[in-house]
Amino acid sequence: MSRIGRKPIPIPQNVQVEISDGNLVKVKGPLGELERTFHPLLSVKRVDSQIVVERANDEKFTKALHGLTRALINNMVIGVTQGFEKRLELQGTGYRARVQGNKLVLELGFSHPVELDIPTGLTVTVQDNTKISVKGIDKELVGQFAAIIRRIRPADPYKGKGVRYEGEKIRQKAGKTGKK
Repeated sequence: MSRIGRKPIPIPQNVQVEISDGNLVKVKGPLGELERTFHPLLSVKRVDSQIVVERANDEKFTKALHGLTRALINNMVIGVTQGFEKRLELQGTGYRARVQGNKLVLELGFSHPVELDIPTGLTVTVQDNTKISVKGIDKELVGQFAAIIRRIRPADPYKGKGVRYEGEKIRQKAGKTGKK
Protein backbone atom coordinates (compact mmCIF):
# COMPACT_ATOMS: atom_id res chain seq x y z
CA MET A 1 0.00 0.00 0.00
CA SER A 2 1.14 3.55 -0.67
CA ARG A 3 3.11 4.95 2.25
CA ILE A 4 1.78 8.44 1.70
CA GLY A 5 -1.69 7.47 0.50
CA ARG A 6 -2.57 5.39 3.55
CA LYS A 7 -1.91 8.20 6.04
CA PRO A 8 -5.09 9.95 7.21
CA ILE A 9 -5.24 13.73 6.87
CA PRO A 10 -6.12 15.49 10.15
CA ILE A 11 -8.70 18.26 9.85
CA PRO A 12 -7.97 21.32 12.06
CA GLN A 13 -10.76 22.87 14.16
CA ASN A 14 -11.23 25.96 11.96
CA VAL A 15 -11.49 24.00 8.66
CA GLN A 16 -14.70 22.70 7.07
CA VAL A 17 -14.51 19.85 4.55
CA GLU A 18 -17.33 18.80 2.20
CA ILE A 19 -17.03 15.65 0.11
CA SER A 20 -19.54 15.10 -2.70
CA ASP A 21 -20.34 11.75 -4.29
CA GLY A 22 -18.42 12.61 -7.46
CA ASN A 23 -15.15 12.89 -5.49
CA LEU A 24 -15.49 16.68 -5.35
CA VAL A 25 -13.66 17.89 -2.25
CA LYS A 26 -14.29 21.42 -0.93
CA VAL A 27 -12.06 22.74 1.83
CA LYS A 28 -12.94 26.02 3.55
CA GLY A 29 -10.72 27.70 6.12
CA PRO A 30 -9.75 31.09 7.54
CA LEU A 31 -7.70 32.08 4.47
CA GLY A 32 -10.18 31.02 1.79
CA GLU A 33 -11.82 28.13 -0.02
CA LEU A 34 -10.45 25.52 -2.43
CA GLU A 35 -12.18 22.77 -4.36
CA ARG A 36 -10.99 19.96 -6.60
CA THR A 37 -12.41 16.87 -8.30
CA PHE A 38 -10.44 13.63 -8.04
CA HIS A 39 -10.29 10.47 -10.16
CA PRO A 40 -13.25 8.05 -9.76
CA LEU A 41 -10.93 5.08 -9.05
CA LEU A 42 -10.32 6.59 -5.62
CA SER A 43 -12.81 7.22 -2.86
CA VAL A 44 -12.37 10.10 -0.45
CA LYS A 45 -14.12 9.67 2.91
CA ARG A 46 -14.35 11.60 6.13
CA VAL A 47 -13.84 9.52 9.26
CA ASP A 48 -14.30 11.50 12.50
CA SER A 49 -11.94 14.49 12.19
CA GLN A 50 -9.80 12.94 9.46
CA ILE A 51 -9.90 12.47 5.69
CA VAL A 52 -9.07 9.00 4.35
CA VAL A 53 -8.28 8.17 0.70
CA GLU A 54 -8.94 4.59 -0.46
CA ARG A 55 -8.32 2.99 -3.84
CA ALA A 56 -10.42 0.48 -5.77
CA ASN A 57 -7.64 -1.88 -6.92
CA ASP A 58 -3.88 -2.44 -6.79
CA GLU A 59 -2.95 -1.50 -10.37
CA LYS A 60 0.14 0.64 -10.88
CA PHE A 61 -1.85 3.65 -12.13
CA THR A 62 -4.23 3.53 -9.17
CA LYS A 63 -1.36 3.25 -6.71
CA ALA A 64 0.24 6.34 -8.23
CA LEU A 65 -3.03 8.27 -7.96
CA HIS A 66 -3.48 7.18 -4.35
CA GLY A 67 -0.46 9.04 -2.98
CA LEU A 68 -1.02 12.00 -5.31
CA THR A 69 -4.62 12.46 -4.21
CA ARG A 70 -3.72 12.33 -0.54
CA ALA A 71 -0.92 14.87 -1.05
CA LEU A 72 -3.21 17.24 -2.99
CA ILE A 73 -5.92 17.14 -0.31
CA ASN A 74 -3.30 17.70 2.40
CA ASN A 75 -1.98 20.72 0.47
CA MET A 76 -5.54 22.08 0.27
CA VAL A 77 -5.94 21.82 4.06
CA ILE A 78 -2.55 23.44 4.71
CA GLY A 79 -3.28 26.15 2.13
CA VAL A 80 -6.53 27.33 3.73
CA THR A 81 -4.98 27.36 7.22
CA GLN A 82 -1.40 28.63 6.71
CA GLY A 83 -1.01 29.49 3.01
CA PHE A 84 2.06 29.02 0.84
CA GLU A 85 4.88 31.37 -0.12
CA LYS A 86 7.73 31.33 -2.63
CA ARG A 87 10.48 33.92 -2.54
CA LEU A 88 12.65 34.92 -5.48
CA GLU A 89 15.74 37.12 -5.74
CA LEU A 90 16.93 39.23 -8.66
CA GLN A 91 20.68 39.43 -9.06
CA GLY A 92 22.33 41.63 -11.65
CA THR A 93 23.11 45.26 -12.31
CA GLY A 94 19.93 47.19 -13.04
CA TYR A 95 17.66 44.21 -12.41
CA ARG A 96 14.57 45.28 -10.48
CA ALA A 97 10.90 44.53 -10.02
CA ARG A 98 7.79 46.43 -8.99
CA VAL A 99 4.06 45.84 -8.70
CA GLN A 100 1.80 48.17 -10.70
CA GLY A 101 -1.86 47.52 -10.02
CA ASN A 102 -2.47 43.89 -11.02
CA LYS A 103 0.82 43.50 -12.91
CA LEU A 104 4.33 42.54 -11.93
CA VAL A 105 6.82 44.62 -13.92
CA LEU A 106 10.32 43.13 -14.24
CA GLU A 107 13.37 44.93 -15.63
CA LEU A 108 15.85 42.16 -16.37
CA GLY A 109 18.25 43.58 -18.92
CA PHE A 110 15.98 43.28 -21.95
CA SER A 111 15.21 46.29 -24.15
CA HIS A 112 11.71 46.58 -22.62
CA PRO A 113 10.34 45.73 -19.17
CA VAL A 114 8.48 42.41 -18.90
CA GLU A 115 4.92 42.69 -17.56
CA LEU A 116 3.17 39.69 -16.01
CA ASP A 117 -0.49 39.63 -14.97
CA ILE A 118 -0.81 38.46 -11.37
CA PRO A 119 -3.34 35.57 -11.24
CA THR A 120 -6.38 35.97 -9.00
CA GLY A 121 -5.85 34.35 -5.62
CA LEU A 122 -2.18 35.36 -5.41
CA THR A 123 -0.56 38.32 -3.70
CA VAL A 124 2.82 39.47 -4.95
CA THR A 125 5.00 41.88 -2.98
CA VAL A 126 8.39 43.35 -3.83
CA GLN A 127 10.95 44.41 -1.21
CA ASP A 128 14.07 46.45 -1.98
CA ASN A 129 13.31 46.21 -5.74
CA THR A 130 15.08 42.82 -5.86
CA LYS A 131 13.15 40.46 -3.59
CA ILE A 132 9.82 39.07 -4.85
CA SER A 133 7.38 37.23 -2.59
CA VAL A 134 4.51 35.20 -4.10
CA LYS A 135 1.81 34.17 -1.58
CA GLY A 136 -1.47 32.28 -1.92
CA ILE A 137 -3.58 29.38 -0.68
CA ASP A 138 -3.14 27.16 -3.75
CA LYS A 139 0.31 25.53 -3.67
CA GLU A 140 0.18 24.64 -7.35
CA LEU A 141 -0.66 28.20 -8.43
CA VAL A 142 2.03 29.75 -6.19
CA GLY A 143 4.72 27.41 -7.53
CA GLN A 144 3.62 27.83 -11.16
CA PHE A 145 3.70 31.63 -11.02
CA ALA A 146 7.11 31.61 -9.29
CA ALA A 147 8.40 29.27 -12.01
CA ILE A 148 7.06 31.60 -14.73
CA ILE A 149 8.91 34.54 -13.15
CA ARG A 150 12.14 32.52 -12.89
CA ARG A 151 11.86 31.24 -16.47
CA ILE A 152 12.05 34.79 -17.89
CA ARG A 153 15.73 35.11 -16.93
CA PRO A 154 17.13 32.04 -15.12
CA ALA A 155 20.38 32.49 -13.23
CA ASP A 156 23.44 32.43 -15.49
CA PRO A 157 26.02 29.75 -14.60
CA TYR A 158 28.95 32.04 -15.53
CA LYS A 159 28.16 35.33 -13.74
CA GLY A 160 25.21 34.28 -11.55
CA LYS A 161 22.97 37.05 -12.91
CA GLY A 162 19.25 36.43 -13.21
CA VAL A 163 16.22 35.31 -11.19
CA ARG A 164 16.66 32.59 -8.57
CA TYR A 165 14.71 31.16 -5.68
CA GLU A 166 15.77 32.42 -2.26
CA GLY A 167 18.64 30.28 -0.99
CA GLU A 168 19.17 28.55 -4.36
CA LYS A 169 22.81 27.74 -5.05
CA ILE A 170 24.00 28.27 -8.62
CA ARG A 171 27.01 26.23 -9.61
CA GLN A 172 29.49 28.65 -11.14
CA LYS A 173 31.32 27.49 -14.25
CA ALA A 174 34.87 28.52 -14.98
CA GLY A 175 35.22 30.99 -17.82
CA LYS A 176 37.55 30.67 -20.77
CA THR A 177 41.25 30.97 -20.06
CA GLY A 178 43.48 33.20 -22.17
CA LYS A 179 46.32 32.01 -24.44
CA LYS A 180 49.62 31.30 -22.77
